[in-house]
Amino acid sequence: MMTQINLAGLANNFIVPSLGILSFLLLWHLLAPQVVTSLGAIPTPVQVYHQFTNLIVEHKEERTKAEAFYERQQIRNEKKLAKNPDAKIKTRNYTGKPTFFDQIWTSLFTVMVGFILASVIAIPIGIMTGLSQTLHAAINPLVQLFKPVSPLAWLPIVTMIVSAAYVSKDPMFSKSFIVSAVTVTLCCLWPTLINTSVGVTNISKDLINVSKVLRLGWFTHIRMIVLPSAIPMIFTGLRLSMGIAWMVLIAAEMLAQNPGLGKFVWDEFQNGSSDSLGRIIVAVLHIGLIGFLLDRAILLIQSRISWDKSVALR
Repeated sequence: MMTQINLAGLANNFIVPSLGILSFLLLWHLLAPQVVTSLGAIPTPVQVYHQFTNLIVEHKEERTKAEAFYERQQIRNEKKLAKNPDAKIKTRNYTGKPTFFDQIWTSLFTVMVGFILASVIAIPIGIMTGLSQTLHAAINPLVQLFKPVSPLAWLPIVTMIVSAAYVSKDPMFSKSFIVSAVTVTLCCLWPTLINTSVGVTNISKDLINVSKVLRLGWFTHIRMIVLPSAIPMIFTGLRLSMGIAWMVLIAAEMLAQNPGLGKFVWDEFQNGSSDSLGRIIVAVLHIGLIGFLLDRAILLIQSRISWDKSVALR
């Protein structure tokens, strides 16, 4: 019996997904050459992998150039100090073109800042609206009004506000980063807010009665009753918000030409070389893979902190 269960688990978790991926790659390999675009035929999986290896090589070459730049700068500064110990030393940052992997890091950092900021705003408001019907009635119209707004509509507004308000001779963060992060926040906080509110509203009446009998304080009630009961819905909202945040960021980077994966895709599209289509597909696959890993990371966190370990998480 145990062997049958293990075999079934192996089939569902490894064999079936592998067959699905292999089938997709086979269809891609067969059909891609039949589709010819202005940049040539759609690259096959092997050609896309070749472009991926080229991006790795370019990244290593750029890192080598950066190291050589800093070494030359250090040698120059040491010679200057040897001649004059009181000389003023200038340290310049390497300003080479960001590589594909630099763009990935930029997008990841930006989306996490926007997502965390949205979560910090949405979860407390969701808890309060779930506990108070009056507050829900006041806030819900605003939620329904702003929830459908596209990032393409938010982006110019955010850009103008940040350009006017974020003025500094030595800014800690670039304006492009602030614009992208704020746009992500505005677009991805709604699923978390709504799901948190619904989760709090649907807390078992028995648990609420227990809280009343024990005369728990407001903060203790939130910590001991509300949050543990609402965790499944809160994390459902967080997963939805993360998916939206990642999609919004890529679109914002493409439209505003802010650094990140979106800009990489747009630059390759504008480049129009024979390699561009393969590089764009590499970026698309990475966008999908990173989105999947971010979702799995949130699911893993939920499995660790959820009090009900019997709930199936997918």
